[in-house]
Amino acid sequence: MRSLKVISLLMDYPEAELFEGREELIEALRSDAQLAEDQKTALIEFVQKICSQDLLDAQDYYVGNFDRGRSLSLLLFEHVHGESRDRGQAMVDLMSVYEDKGFAIDVRELPDYIPLFLEYLSMRPAEEVQQWLTEVSEILALLATRLEQRECHYAVLFNAVLSVAGLEVDRTELKEKVEKEERDDTPEALDKIWEEEMVSFTEGSAVSGCGDDAITQRRKEFESVSVVQVLDNSTNNAQAGIAGS
Repeated sequence: MRSLKVISLLMDYPEAELFEGREELIEALRSDAQLAEDQKTALIEFVQKICSQDLLDAQDYYVGNFDRGRSLSLLLFEHVHGESRDRGQAMVDLMSVYEDKGFAIDVRELPDYIPLFLEYLSMRPAEEVQQWLTEVSEILALLATRLEQRECHYAVLFNAVLSVAGLEVDRTELKEKVEKEERDDTPEALDKIWEEEMVSFTEGSAVSGCGDDAITQRRKEFESVSVVQVLDNSTNNAQAGIAGS
């Protein structure tokens, strides 16, 4: 599913290469027969919106949404396990899945980083894609709901992922939950988190802040590989997988 590769690129930290590949991204979306027309329109509008900004403004907007607080974390297992030991085992298991399927990632990257996860799925058969996305559909819907509440246009990406898999999640309870939540990206909330993590650090904790480093490292993906190259590699890998099956 090439559209998942495009969405994974759009969901990652915006770099100059993303802006330079604007037309290729739009063309990839237009030519994807698996995308519904309304989703194509929404995603193309997203590409045009983000790429019409100044790059520094786009980056600042991204950081303001995904790097402040944990409610919009792009690490899947943080929404399931938090910082518990179970999260570590879940990541080990997911890494094993990647390795078994021949999907190599940089050792610095956490396997549950959503753009990376979508990149992997973009090269897998439709049945497998639907199975995986069904398992994480509640998390994706929750993130979409939180983004919509904040009137953030990144919500369209999470809605599109669910649409690609043909999934409809009842958001009645999710909306009620989000409405009652306290924002964790305010200066006061961030100060509180910092204070708590400092206490954990002084007590010898080794897990504090591990997710933030992984997200920062993932931003380097575009430094040496253009959007066009990434899309072409995704297509070639998918074709090779089909030919070998």
